[in-house]
Amino acid sequence: MTRSKQPPKTKQSLKTAALPAPSKSSSRAPAASAGRTSRGQDDSSSLRALRAAERRAAIVEAALEEFTARGFAATRLDDVAKRAGVAKGTIYLYFADKETLFQELLRFSLLPLIGELGAPPPSGVSARAMFETFVEVFVREVTETKRADLLRLLISEGKRFPSLAEFHYREVVVHGIAAMRRVIAYGIERGEIRHTALLDYPQLLMAPAMMTVVWQGLFNRYAPLDARALLRTHIDILFDKGNAP
Repeated sequence: MTRSKQPPKTKQSLKTAALPAPSKSSSRAPAASAGRTSRGQDDSSSLRALRAAERRAAIVEAALEEFTARGFAATRLDDVAKRAGVAKGTIYLYFADKETLFQELLRFSLLPLIGELGAPPPSGVSARAMFETFVEVFVREVTETKRADLLRLLISEGKRFPSLAEFHYREVVVHGIAAMRRVIAYGIERGEIRHTALLDYPQLLMAPAMMTVVWQGLFNRYAPLDARALLRTHIDILFDKGNAP
């Protein structure tokens, strides 16, 4: 009895037989891998952004130390870089030149304080309470810190470098005066402030604060000044609180 011969398998049929059937898990693998890659790229980008922000902050902090110690004219970007722990070229990734760095320092150091004063008053808060809060913030964050040195530097070198004075006026002083005027108007509306001329001369509110900065830089070693008590007394005068009949 003869056996029937089976037709030989072709190369194509062998190859087909060797392939396993596709599974659901294998079809999801490329998508999962792509998801992991995307997350890894996001994490890497976030880390780079964080490090860049840290380097920028370190440069600004170092600039504050150098400018207040040496003055604007004498400060070199090499010294700022050394104090910040970065290469000098790194500074140019964030700031075009020394003047731009100084401008950022002014914006970073002083504008947040102006923003606090200019914020809309919470319901029921008096104008006097707003000024008292400003006094506390100014003494704590300016008079008793290197920000006061920064203001004194502007006073002493602003005439030699008018672009710095102009920048400070435009970015800080103008906003500060506008904020003061809003609080004065609020106090007049509430009947707390009777001297309406203050709306025309809001600089009168800041004058004693600037005087404390100058005094502490020049004369404090000879006659220490209690800036907080002085400014509170100024508020008493503005709001007609005194001992006169």
